[in-house]
Amino acid sequence: MNRRTFLSGLTLGALAAPLPGEAQQTGKIARIGTLSIAAAPSAEELARSPFRSALRDLGWVAGQNLVFEARYAAGQPDRLPALAAELVRLEVDVIVTLQDQETLAAKQATASIPIVMVLGISPVRAGLVASYARPGGNVTGTMVPQVTGGKYLELLKEAVPKLKRVAKLWDPTYPGSQEALSRSRNREQVEAEARKLGLTLASIEVQSGDDVESALARIAKERPGALWVETVGPLLSRMPQVIDFATKQGLPTIFPARSFVEAGGLMSYGFNREHLTKRAAWYVDRILKGAKPVDLPVEQPGTFELVINLKTAKALRLTIPQSLLQRADQVIQ
Repeated sequence: MNRRTFLSGLTLGALAAPLPGEAQQTGKIARIGTLSIAAAPSAEELARSPFRSALRDLGWVAGQNLVFEARYAAGQPDRLPALAAELVRLEVDVIVTLQDQETLAAKQATASIPIVMVLGISPVRAGLVASYARPGGNVTGTMVPQVTGGKYLELLKEAVPKLKRVAKLWDPTYPGSQEALSRSRNREQVEAEARKLGLTLASIEVQSGDDVESALARIAKERPGALWVETVGPLLSRMPQVIDFATKQGLPTIFPARSFVEAGGLMSYGFNREHLTKRAAWYVDRILKGAKPVDLPVEQPGTFELVINLKTAKALRLTIPQSLLQRADQVIQ
């Protein structure tokens, strides 16, 4: 899998437009607006989209009874409000968003058009829904459960027993983030967990796309032993660059989802994003058939998966302990 297509299962770029050659037909056409912080997708990404596939299984086919109106921020969060307003003016039937930034922009643009989020991050804390069981407004969908920072550090330490220093690449201001809401307290907690493992944690902050280059330059200069990446905000659309950087620097990496490991990262621990994307299609189907978001509880996965890329480990000249490999849900050879 190349560095671009890894996004096909998780960014809304891959949810968005009809494939070339899909002809329009007359009759009632549902209109889905998609709001994405990512760049516009390739035709290959569209063809691989689990969201599109799940919609087809539910009877919704682009170019027949369904039209997508896609808006892409290309890694620039400040563009999201204007793009959301465009979708509202188009009077789409439902807006599909990926993470909290897109969802907040859509919610601020409309209180009436249903919004389906795919990867909500603490949506109650972010003010997107009143509760998971009773969303209470025009937003519903799926959310991702929180994993403690100590778990990621523990897995890195087990993979690299001599590890002493870890860089954390993240956006501390991201909506819904527990760190953003109680930054000092949570940072102290994670640093305490690092010390228990004999690790020093360096916080590398990225709050806009313009921060990525300087953040990577700092990592190259400080030369930590591993990289932990939170794939939210401007970082999401720059993941190919981050993964290429880590590979060239010889850095073991850990991410929150398998897509990044399939693209060349070393490890991931978290939820199955493809499953959540398919569940988002179910929400869209229900809404297009008349259901209201307020009556559709927010879902979250109940299990986590550990994925390890042995090809990447070999490139890093790293031997993954058998005890860790045996616990992995998938090992990419």
